[in-house]
Formats: sequence, structure tokens, C-alpha cells
Amino acid sequence: MLKRLASLLFFFLCAGAVLAADVPFDRAQFDALNQAGKPILVTVHAEWCPTCRAQAPIVAELLKTPELQGITALRVDFDRQKDALKAFKVQYQSTLIVFKGGKEVGRSTGDTRQHSIATLLKKAL
Repeated sequence: MLKRLASLLFFFLCAGAVLAADVPFDRAQFDALNQAGKPILVTVHAEWCPTCRAQAPIVAELLKTPELQGITALRVDFDRQKDALKAFKVQYQSTLIVFKGGKEVGRSTGDTRQHSIATLLKKAL
């Protein structure tokens, strides 16, 4: 019984980590964060994309680290938010874009390496 409870707790903690980077993109929220100079990560995600699915837990885990907790992650739906894709000049899903002080400071597409994603995220700080 205790072992099962521990397994369930672990599952919910892992699910929470994935959801931590799963705040839907909202232009007003993005603009307010940018205007305040807050560090922002915009992830461009498609449900059908295996690279996006691989990136999600990596990004979520990194955002939980003390060094990167101040970054707000917003998720653009590649299939539904075409206006955001156009505004960010994004052509492909699995694109990560970081902002610092109201300006874009880095982006990558298709990267699933934890170290290089961490390096990208640190540019927002």
C-alpha cells in the first residue's frame, strides 16, 4: 500500500513538472511581462510533434531549478495560434525563444539536449 502511494505521488510530481511549462500563450500577459522586463520563455508546441514531447519534460525540469525559477514559460499552440507564430517569425514547432529586458536574446528549434536548452534559458536571466 505504501509503495503504491509513493508511486502515485511520484507520478503526480512528474506530471506537475511537465505542466509547470504549460501556461498557454496570451499576448496581453506576454506584453505585460516584457514591459516589466521579466525573463520569458516562449515554447512553440504541437501535440503531434515528437520533438516537442521530448522538450516538454526537459524544459519543465530546468524551470524548477533554483537558478531558472524566475523565468515565465508561455506555450504557443503551433496549430491554433497562427497570429503568434507570425509575430515571433516562427516557421517550425519545437521552437524555444527567450526574452530578457523586453527583447529576444536567443532561440532554438528542434533541440532536445538538456545542456544546450539550459544554456539558452540562462540567456533570459
